[in-house]
Amino acid sequence: MYYIGVDLGTSAVKLLLMDSEGKICRIVSREYPIFFPHPGWSEQRPQDWWEQTVEGIKELVADVDKSQVAGISFGGQMHGLVILDSEDRVIRPALLWNDGRTYEECDYLNHVIGKEKLSEYTANISFTGFTAPKILWVRNKEPENFARIAKIMLPKDYIAYRLTGVNCTDVSDASGTLLFDVKNRRWSSEMCDICGITEQMLPRCYESYECVGTLLPETAALLGLPEGVKVAAGAGDNAAAAVGTGTVGDNMCNISLGTSGTIFISSRHFGVDKNNALHSFAHADGSYHLMGCMLSAASCNKWWMDDILGTGDYAGEQAAIERLGENHVFFLPYLMGERSPHNNPNARATFIGMTMDTTRADMTQAVLEGVAFALRDSLEVAKSLGIHLTRTKICGGGAKSPLWRRIIANVLNLKVDVIESEEGPAMGGAMLAAVACGEYNSVEEIAAKVVKVVDTIEPEAGLVAKYEARYAQFKEIYPACKSIFEIIN
Repeated sequence: MYYIGVDLGTSAVKLLLMDSEGKICRIVSREYPIFFPHPGWSEQRPQDWWEQTVEGIKELVADVDKSQVAGISFGGQMHGLVILDSEDRVIRPALLWNDGRTYEECDYLNHVIGKEKLSEYTANISFTGFTAPKILWVRNKEPENFARIAKIMLPKDYIAYRLTGVNCTDVSDASGTLLFDVKNRRWSSEMCDICGITEQMLPRCYESYECVGTLLPETAALLGLPEGVKVAAGAGDNAAAAVGTGTVGDNMCNISLGTSGTIFISSRHFGVDKNNALHSFAHADGSYHLMGCMLSAASCNKWWMDDILGTGDYAGEQAAIERLGENHVFFLPYLMGERSPHNNPNARATFIGMTMDTTRADMTQAVLEGVAFALRDSLEVAKSLGIHLTRTKICGGGAKSPLWRRIIANVLNLKVDVIESEEGPAMGGAMLAAVACGEYNSVEEIAAKVVKVVDTIEPEAGLVAKYEARYAQFKEIYPACKSIFEIIN
């Protein structure tokens, strides 16, 4: 049998076809636009997601026996707000995870409702990217649109709705809405009241590996697939990537270097850090996880290479970097503001430490190191909770760089395991579909069968010591710049 994983990303949808043994048969990627109508705003059209997903699935299964396609599931960009009216029409473009317009609503939630109450209701505090402040923004700034809302969805769930007609989500993606009682795995009635919505507007919540329905007859015909194809709830992109890298069970770690960057720690037990610097979410394996999320990771390198240096030769630029741990240039990677651990939408990217002998390679190195240092910030919070890690998996586009992997291993002082397939959320989605279809009994079972480590980067004692000194300097820069960020925004 075949299983389709749909990774609904920020810049493109990536679709993966996996067989019963976990072998990847084909991968297809189709891009769609992203819009920035104002500084700090970020939007997409759900119809673009749907059209490219449909065409991508058709391409994905063009050369296989379509009767053998058993299931579809997802990993999707989290936190986005999709709103539909009573006629199932999309009311406005979706507000994305990296949209920073909701600072006033976040201030209201964190300081009027109060962080303690938010943590009690949802295990988290408000961040500009989360869904609940987006709903409040629509209520405050677009009341005519707010009045039309009949259904509220997350990005991947819009695709599931178009496929099945079922308004559904999963516990991991729901955890990032600030509308979800993470500990008890249900919607928070208190947060619904605060946002002025009803629970009936929200999707029914499933575990990530549960079947939510089958393809609608017209959708099956459109895709050329059997009507009996099962659709599983899927997961938020980071939880799906964790499944795809085998980061399931207790005290496992995965670092994702995608558009955003995350450090993801799985746990059988629910837990919250006292400052809510890390997100406390439900996991796709039926348990929980802690996650530190930075808004710009591999996108920092893409911005630096494409927009500033004007080159696509990423490997060539990195080849000129020779003296790790000795760079006097630092980069704060806050191109879209920052989430973990600072929760500051006004934070901005900053180069500091340049002199007349600073080279192009120094600047490139600073970008790579800045992302690693920012991930270290979240790791330090996990350590403060008594979590002791010795190794991590790694995935995402940035993980394809051997130099970046080495920098991360030494900045974080962790063994970095490279897996055979770095397909992240798409692979996780296909694996969840296989569990939903009964091919495997649990997420942990398929992860043990499918995920294979092919290389491990070991920290180097001398380089770890050098980066320890550099990190001590790096972590002083944000506090020194914080007041300036408030002035220049």
